[in-house]
Amino acid sequence: MPLQCQQSPVLAGSVALAALGALLLYLGEPSGYGKYAGSPVPTATPTRLPARAAWFLQELPSFVVPAGILVGQPRALFGPPETVLLGLFCAHYFHRTFVYSFLTRGRPFPVVLLFKGFVFCMGNGLLQGYCLTYCAEYPAEWYTDIRFSLGIFLFILGMAINIHSDYILRRLRKPGEIIYKIPQGGLFAYVSGANFLGEIIEWIGFALASWSLPALAFAFFSFCFLGLRAFHHHRFYLKIFEDYPKSRKALIPFIF
Repeated sequence: MPLQCQQSPVLAGSVALAALGALLLYLGEPSGYGKYAGSPVPTATPTRLPARAAWFLQELPSFVVPAGILVGQPRALFGPPETVLLGLFCAHYFHRTFVYSFLTRGRPFPVVLLFKGFVFCMGNGLLQGYCLTYCAEYPAEWYTDIRFSLGIFLFILGMAINIHSDYILRRLRKPGEIIYKIPQGGLFAYVSGANFLGEIIEWIGFALASWSLPALAFAFFSFCFLGLRAFHHHRFYLKIFEDYPKSRKALIPFIF
């Protein structure tokens, strides 16, 4: 017997996701990894894992949970809109889990933050997967709806910006280097957090295309979490580089 949609946990999960984003924005502190990890020594310890292993483990449930839900459905991947949308969600986290994590050159990652990230990714993957599989209902003409078309365009655009910006950041340092350099090229010509902007655009597009409360809550959370990180990155660059471009903004070109 197929599962029936339970709206109460979907609503509760969406509210919790949005509230967490608002809380992070209110506290105003960057999450303690990367530039903000504390120790300048790039070595793993019992309380810190190598960046590649940490990112892989943290992002894994965001791919495995919704992919497991998707595979368990008797539908073609390019059939109903909900399977296409969940497929796009899985595609993003396939890249984050199996590509980005093995290319990153970041600092060792605190185990405590890894655990928190793992729990978050599992919960969000379950929320998005459950909603799209068991709760979402789209009309037959949804593929031609402007919300779907524009949302998919924004999702693909944002993912391309995110991947290209990560590529630029990786090329700034040789393996083993821990010095910081000014990012150049792509949207880094306009903002300090080009990679964050790309991912925010992705999830805004996903929320628009799926037109669901969990997706909207996740887009809001992403804006709060990644926008805050972009703000702190911008302040960091301005502090350590006297020649940092004064016209460059933190997250939104020409505005903020």
